[in-house]
Formats: sequence, structure tokens, C-alpha cells
Amino acid sequence: MSLNVFWFLPTHGDSRYLGTSRGARPVNYDYLKQVAVAADTNGYDGVLIPTGRSCEDPWVVASSLIGVTQKLKFLVAIRPGLSTPGLAVRTAATFDRLSNGRLLVNVVTGGDQGELEADGLFADHAERYEISSEFLRVWRAALAGEGGDAGFDLDGKHIKVKGAKTLFPPVQKPYPPLYFGGSSAAAHELAAEQVDVYLTWGEPPAAVAEKIADIRARAAKHGRTVRFGIRLHVIVRETNEAAWKAADELISHLDDDVIAQAQAAFAKMDSEGQRRMAALHGGRRDKLEVSPNLWAGVGLVRGGAGTALVGDPETVAARMQEYAALGIETFILSGYPHLEESYRFAELVFPLIGKGRQAEVGGSLTGPFGEVVANSILPKVSQS
Repeated sequence: MSLNVFWFLPTHGDSRYLGTSRGARPVNYDYLKQVAVAADTNGYDGVLIPTGRSCEDPWVVASSLIGVTQKLKFLVAIRPGLSTPGLAVRTAATFDRLSNGRLLVNVVTGGDQGELEADGLFADHAERYEISSEFLRVWRAALAGEGGDAGFDLDGKHIKVKGAKTLFPPVQKPYPPLYFGGSSAAAHELAAEQVDVYLTWGEPPAAVAEKIADIRARAAKHGRTVRFGIRLHVIVRETNEAAWKAADELISHLDDDVIAQAQAAFAKMDSEGQRRMAALHGGRRDKLEVSPNLWAGVGLVRGGAGTALVGDPETVAARMQEYAALGIETFILSGYPHLEESYRFAELVFPLIGKGRQAEVGGSLTGPFGEVVANSILPKVSQS
């Protein structure tokens, strides 16, 4: 199986230490551009751009980076219920055309009731999935050209459209691929019926296997197949000892009161995925390795993806292959700080999984790969 490896754009800020301003970096265009160009240069397949009120707008950010990248794909969120299907169709089609087919779409139903109500969406968990289902029916049909010149009609419970279509079709056919994550039964059904790639947060392999089996069974009932991806942080160093030390350092300035406040905030959400993430560690620092080399320390204060693969390059590559054996094709990764860690992961792990720009050109770039020694001696080629 060929693995797709994505990186992450920290549009909510970046840091060397979790839960503190120590070593913090502000969000600005220059820094986001550096991370995107690093991901593109190193051979990552794409970048995930988060969404929510704690983040800069993902569509504006992604659009600003089209011209400074070459092959990088952008996984950008649509929010059913916060925009109309027609507006989302035009935005997606335009981005896909201007980027020459580099758009991937992340469907986000939302799990923070307070945030959603602040944005004007007053719908409970079940209603949000009903809205998302109708929204995607319109979105997919309009971009695929269903209904021809007359367009696509839907008289739904939450969404009603007549003649939905786009005059400027996307480059990717029938539409840019849909990615989606959710852990509830309603989420699994939506994934099985309408999305292309289901994303899980980094749970232990046995739990991930259960999710994959359930969604495959549901998809089969609809006559469909679904691909799978996983969202993880990574802490990779040249030795396992150094990697675990780096994990400890990441939370070394984290105050227990901050952990308590964050866990209380997460507990108010109606997200089943967030509940599962919190259950892995229970807000405790002493039980963070929840599966071999799977560390839940990030989830002490960070919502969403809360686990990291920790270890030396060979160990991390082996853990990735364990997930791949379950059916995971796409790994969406991140590390703190995101710029340096994008290079570190690519340099240490990509050679072990056949990824990266060097692999694409047969192990040689247009000039010496590495630092020329003593003005004329070429660096020795690594066998790793």
C-alpha cells in the first residue's frame, strides 16, 4: 500500500511547549508560508488546515499559499450549517481550478455547542448530521453536474435548493475528494454513504480496527467503498530515549490548573471523538502511553487529535505500518514546533517508508545532496 503523508498548518499558533506562552510563535503569513513550503519541498502529499474560532480562516489561508507551493494539496474544511451548499460549491470549484486540482475537502460538523451557537447554528448533534447529509447531497450533485442544465433539486428537512449547479466545474472529477472524521454512529453512517476518506484520531490500533470494520460494513450496504486515514502528532528522534525525553519536555511547563480547565471545556462538547480522546488519559500525567509508542500527552490541553507516535525512526515507521496493515492509507501528522518537526520527520522517517523528494528522483537531486566537504568532497550517501 502506498502511504499518503500530510503535514499540518498551525493556524491557531505554534509553540515548543504545550499550554504556555513559553517558546510561542504567533500566527502570521510568513510563518505559515514557511511551513507550507517546507512541506511541499520535503515531499509531503498535502497539509491539513484546521477550522474553528481559534484558527485563522482556512480558505483564506489556503488560497494565499497556492502560488508559493507546487505539488502540495490543501485539505480545507467546509462547515455544513454555517454556509449554504451553493456558496461552498463555488468556493471549492474556484479553489480547485486556481490550484489546478490541489483541493481536498474536510467535512466538519462541529462538536463545540458554544462555538456553533456563537456562529449562529443552533442544532443538536443529531440535527447537525441531518444537515450535513443534506448539504453533501447538494454539494456533490452540483459539482458533479447532476441535473444537467436544469441543475439539482432537493426538498429536504433542513436544506431546500432548486437548480443547484456550477458554471465553473472543478478540475477533479466528479468533485474534489471528501474527507471526514467522526466517532458516533451517525458519523459512521454519513461516512459510509457519502465521503471518500474517513479520518480517525490516533486511537490504539484495536480501536481503529473496530472503526474501520464498522464503516466498511456500512459502506457495503450502500454499494460503496471508503478509504481511511489517521490524524496523529509525531515525536521522532534518533533514539527512543531522546524521543521520550522530547515528549516529556513538550509538557514540562504545563500547569495542572490549565489541564483541569481544558478537560472541563472538552467535557462540555457533544463530540464522541473528543470523549474518546479524553478517556485515553483521564486528564492524568502518569498514564500517557496508551498503547506501545502512542502517547496521549497532547490531549491534556489540545482538543481534537491528542495522541502522538513517539520513538526512533524505525519504531515510528513500524507503528505506521501497523496502522497501514489495518487499512490506513493517509497519515496526517504534526509536531511542535511545526516548521522544524516537518523537516525532522521527513529526514528521519521518509527514507524508511519510500517518501520524499529524494525518493521521487531516484535518490539524487540536481546537485550534491548534503554539505560538500572541504570544498570538493561529496558527502557520503547514507544507507538508512
